Amino acid sequence: MNNKKYVAELLGTMFLVLMGCGSAVFAGSYVGFLGIAFAFGLTVLVMVYAIGPISGCHINPAITTAMWINGKIDKKDAINYMIYQTIGAIIGSFIVFLLASKFFMMKVASVGQNAYSNIGVGFTAEAIFTALFIFVILGATSSKANVKFAGLAIGLTLVLIHIVCIPLTGTSVNPARSIGPALIMLFTGSSKAMGQLWLFILAPTVGAFIGSYLWNLIGKEDKTA
Repeated sequence: MNNKKYVAELLGTMFLVLMGCGSAVFAGSYVGFLGIAFAFGLTVLVMVYAIGPISGCHINPAITTAMWINGKIDKKDAINYMIYQTIGAIIGSFIVFLLASKFFMMKVASVGQNAYSNIGVGFTAEAIFTALFIFVILGATSSKANVKFAGLAIGLTLVLIHIVCIPLTGTSVNPARSIGPALIMLFTGSSKAMGQLWLFILAPTVGAFIGSYLWNLIGKEDKTA
């Protein structure tokens, strides 16, 4: 079994959480929402070119779900991708926690966990923005697109999504990115993120189906033409 692509997904997701959530925890007061948005987007951009040739650079269970829906990955690989992505997110979150706590010497209030104040707004935002993200990914990687620029399109889309969505939920659109910080926050004695985690798993998954449907509705090649 070729484990290289699974390890690539683990490392890519770890790097995404470390850079994205790390920017919020350590530099958020300096760079604001815009800086955090670029941290997430730029990380995805560079990872597309770093591990894309190895695994396709999903680093997000919602993307893997969409790729499975569209027949671009089989069920076995999809499950393994999601497992390794989640492990990577947990490792990335733990590194943020380790640094923020100065190696367990200080109490940590945040490792970049997601949260919502209004369940309806939170679910709608996560589902819609994930759908938009998936729509762009499927378009940017389609046979008609110039895939050399796919990383740029995908990364900048994630920047735009974060700019709007950070004030609403902290922006997930990625179940693994939410699972990692939620689990690590249990070390601090806080279970709030775990209590809200279901939304950040379900809504992006729903978004993956919506985004796939929209792409297949207007973007999929008509083989009968």
